[in-house]
Amino acid sequence: MTATTPPARIAQAAAMPVLIALSATHLLNDMMQSLIPAIYPIIKVAYGLDFGQIGLITLTFQITASLFQPLVGAYTDKNPMPYSMVVGMGFTLFGLIGLAYAGSYPLLLLSAGCVGLGSSIFHPEATRMARNASGGRHGLAQGIFQVGGQTGGALGPLLAAFIIVPRGQASLAWFSAAALLAMVLMTWTAGRYAQLQRQQAAAPARAKAAAAAPVRSTAAVGFAVTILVILLFSKNAYSQSFSSFYTFYLIGKFGVAVQTSQVMLFLFLASSAAGAIFGGILGDRIGRNKIIWFSILGALPFTLLLPHVDLAWTGVLTIVINLIMSSAFAAILIYAMELMPGRIGLVGGLFYGLSFGLGGIAAAMLGELADRIGIDAVYHLCAFLPAIGLLAWFLPRLASDGPAAPGH
Repeated sequence: MTATTPPARIAQAAAMPVLIALSATHLLNDMMQSLIPAIYPIIKVAYGLDFGQIGLITLTFQITASLFQPLVGAYTDKNPMPYSMVVGMGFTLFGLIGLAYAGSYPLLLLSAGCVGLGSSIFHPEATRMARNASGGRHGLAQGIFQVGGQTGGALGPLLAAFIIVPRGQASLAWFSAAALLAMVLMTWTAGRYAQLQRQQAAAPARAKAAAAAPVRSTAAVGFAVTILVILLFSKNAYSQSFSSFYTFYLIGKFGVAVQTSQVMLFLFLASSAAGAIFGGILGDRIGRNKIIWFSILGALPFTLLLPHVDLAWTGVLTIVINLIMSSAFAAILIYAMELMPGRIGLVGGLFYGLSFGLGGIAAAMLGELADRIGIDAVYHLCAFLPAIGLLAWFLPRLASDGPAAPGH
């Protein structure tokens, strides 16, 4: 860049390495978290667990994250702590080692809780950093950030299929190297982010003019945010039914091998990455509301069809469903940020924490239900979960809804 390059352009160019680094740390963080459901077929046999106990492990992980994430987000909105992500990864490292060597079911629960605590510390701060490093392209920034998380989540079943299943539960400890790498990368990212903040402080302050958003009452904002949380819950509950029980569904209904079921779970989860970046970019262009509606109406016919098809079409439909449903996450998150400006950490905590925690509750309930009526019947019921998204009808329109202005 030349000496005449405006400070705002310099700051925007400097933001991309931060976004890529945040995406990479998100990949490592969520990859390690995804190993929890990926090892369920192993520990179910090793510890003699039923579906209810499997669901309780998911509940422990999700509730630990959901209880702390909004609190962490609200605190760091007032006291930003970029280096807190390193501490969070330390909890994930401890939980990962615990899962590798747990000698009892209670220790499995404790270790899963530690991984959840690490998630609760990581996501709110990383969400704010991605927002502030967006250069105004909020959908793109959240899409890049989400691609890392979705890709990491998809890698868990694949790693389980080719490393953990052949070598056993103790091989989880090998992934402590990924946790250490993430801690190093998080330290670099926090330092670079601080430098970026100083550069942005020197840029012309255009934010005040752009921030003249309509003033909404606390009740109206609370109502809209509640709808958004319910929307994300319906998507997370459906996704959790796959993360926790899809391998058992495939094994029970189609008689596939464990490794084959893990590969199919990977394909399902990997489609989230494409959906996240697609939804983020398109949301910047056509508006958040349209993306939210697309994710509801586009996925529902496929979810209703899924329980009635053969193995090949099951694989195809699950990819299509997750591709469509995951496109809404960035749109929902940014929609909430525009409703609650200045509360980015709290929004990140609510939507990564509360909604995923509610998904964990759903997983526990679905596990108990599967023990009573069978896993196949559960998937027939889950097919209707996306219909909850029709509550989007009650969402208020935002100024950003609709095509972006020329040049934006």
